[in-house]
Amino acid sequence: MDGNGRWARAHSRLRAFGHARGVESIRDITAECSELGGIGYLTLYALSRDNYGRRPPREVNFLMGLLRTYLRREAVTFRENSIRVRFIGEWNVFPEAVLEQMRRSLAETANNTGLVLTFAVNYSGRAELVAAVKRLLVDLEGGILKKEEVDEAALAVRLDTAGLPDPDLIIRTAGEMRLSNFLLWQASYAEFWSTAVCWPDFRKEQLWEALENYQQRVRTFGALRRDAERAPASGWRAPAPRREPPP
Repeated sequence: MDGNGRWARAHSRLRAFGHARGVESIRDITAECSELGGIGYLTLYALSRDNYGRRPPREVNFLMGLLRTYLRREAVTFRENSIRVRFIGEWNVFPEAVLEQMRRSLAETANNTGLVLTFAVNYSGRAELVAAVKRLLVDLEGGILKKEEVDEAALAVRLDTAGLPDPDLIIRTAGEMRLSNFLLWQASYAEFWSTAVCWPDFRKEQLWEALENYQQRVRTFGALRRDAERAPASGWRAPAPRREPPP
């Protein structure tokens, strides 16, 4: 969710104002994904490990408070729309007040059956892979796993995203054109779409544009084109986005 700071600067506001405005985009996009048929999973790269470790403490503290407030205020929305909340990343280092709210959101939404909304917080794709390898080595040494059983699936189930499907589409805002250490393993065959719109201005119309572009692509997964399937991939059947916003 790139461009909060740039958006604030362009509007002669503090960075914190850009982050706060970005929460409105989270609310809007989450609601739309929940309502659109065929979208079962939405993962938001909310805070990278580099952000958490390198941003000024004042800004990080503000983001922590923003996360806590958002989760508390959206509890009713999660319940009414049966949204299940998940977190990936090294979030166990957060302040206790934030952790308490995160645990509450996990518990309150655990049995929901609608959209799975995952927040990547203090997340690093490389760190996730290292942690998964360590888990794999522990299981090898403990006799839980045999050497000949080590394969892609064995590693995948030890990632933070175990139980989640690989992403079909990755959207980057603010004109960014790189993965930035996000879901490095999982994004192997993801389609990529970028927009110049900064995250605080990203709304339903930009989401529809991304989905419409995605639906025009042919995904080969290494096969010859005649054997390929047109996006969306099997099991992912989003309707054609509306060209005009509803009244």
